[in-house]
Amino acid sequence: MRIAIIDYDVGNMRSVEKGFAYVGVPAKVTSDPSEIESADALVLPGVGAFESGMRHIEPLRKVVLGRVDAGVPLLGVCLGMQMLYDESEENGLHRGLGLVRGRITRFSNGLKVPHMGWNSLEITKRHPMLDGIKNGSFVYFVHSYKAPVSDDTVAAADYGGEFTAIVSGDRANVVGTQFHPEKSGETGLRMLKNFAKTAKVV
Repeated sequence: MRIAIIDYDVGNMRSVEKGFAYVGVPAKVTSDPSEIESADALVLPGVGAFESGMRHIEPLRKVVLGRVDAGVPLLGVCLGMQMLYDESEENGLHRGLGLVRGRITRFSNGLKVPHMGWNSLEITKRHPMLDGIKNGSFVYFVHSYKAPVSDDTVAAADYGGEFTAIVSGDRANVVGTQFHPEKSGETGLRMLKNFAKTAKVV
């Protein structure tokens, strides 16, 4: 198997699979630990609540973290990106996968949530995911919770203040996008292709 899109019983699996297919990258939605174990790269997509996502990923947590420890590239998308962090305040304080430092918090100051629609990226550091992507490129967001801007931020966006749009922590093989690359036109599809290149599957 080339890219395993991890199926942990939340939404947004098939749209990511179609995004990879559109750019000619072999990817498969799976919840089979043996297929995850043999994959060249992993994608953790998802929509919905943090606590529910963490509860559903628990049976696969060990194999996913084991593959990350082995250096296999992992891309978290939307909820999947938030789950990479230490913890989230969504509906109480809940522990994440701990692959990126920090806490996920809700948009405040009377901002309408979810933050939904197209927003531009402010690139803060270069990363293989951004090969061929221009600063100010627009991508598509749908989320009510956000990650803080930190040293791990690769690109930020602004909605009542800056938040992390792309993150990559101490582990160079781990990256996350708060937006949906598969719904972000040519910019997002280029990022999916770039991720596949880092995993040497194209």
